[in-house]
Amino acid sequence: MSVIITGDGSKTIYSNRFGEHYHSTFGAANESNHVFIEAGYLATTGDCVSVFEVGFGTGLNALFTLQQAVKLNRYTRYETVELYPLDEMTIAELSDEPLFRKLHHAPWEQPVEIAPCFVLYKRFNNLLQTVFSRKFDVVYFDAFSPAVQPEMWTRDIFARLYETMNPGAILATYCVKGEVRRTMQSVGFIMERLPGPAGKREMLRAWKVPAD
Repeated sequence: MSVIITGDGSKTIYSNRFGEHYHSTFGAANESNHVFIEAGYLATTGDCVSVFEVGFGTGLNALFTLQQAVKLNRYTRYETVELYPLDEMTIAELSDEPLFRKLHHAPWEQPVEIAPCFVLYKRFNNLLQTVFSRKFDVVYFDAFSPAVQPEMWTRDIFARLYETMNPGAILATYCVKGEVRRTMQSVGFIMERLPGPAGKREMLRAWKVPAD
């Protein structure tokens, strides 16, 4: 893995395994905030929210969610699955921010209180084999692109996520490919195209049909 500086000054990683960057090279922080925080976490309502992230990755989405949870004093349970955790050298090169380090150093396979209003539960598992701890209000779908990780963008994956989401819950993703939209619609999602982050024209937000 190689750590690089993106267009907004924040860092991301280039993965040799997948031949892709973890975030947009136009701005990792900008993409994370725009796609997942503003269109996902902050678009939900209520004093308590449960978040599920597909791919913990660099921990950037978790960090920004944690910061918002503390700022808003909003109780947040954050669950994520990851099959390729970062090594300590890469974590150290990405950031020395204390909360960032605390997220990465939290034990796997158990809920950990990172702040009084934020509980992190990192799962080292395949998404289709994961037994979820609860239903979710928002899903950050941040897998590598369909071109390099097609197994993560299948109907089975989206059906599994739809099943584990609360009625009216949100799924946010950077990918707007027509095949992805049609696959998500086929399992019941209501699709919405939104303006994308820097360097990208659009993003997707999907809703689970609210209960009657």
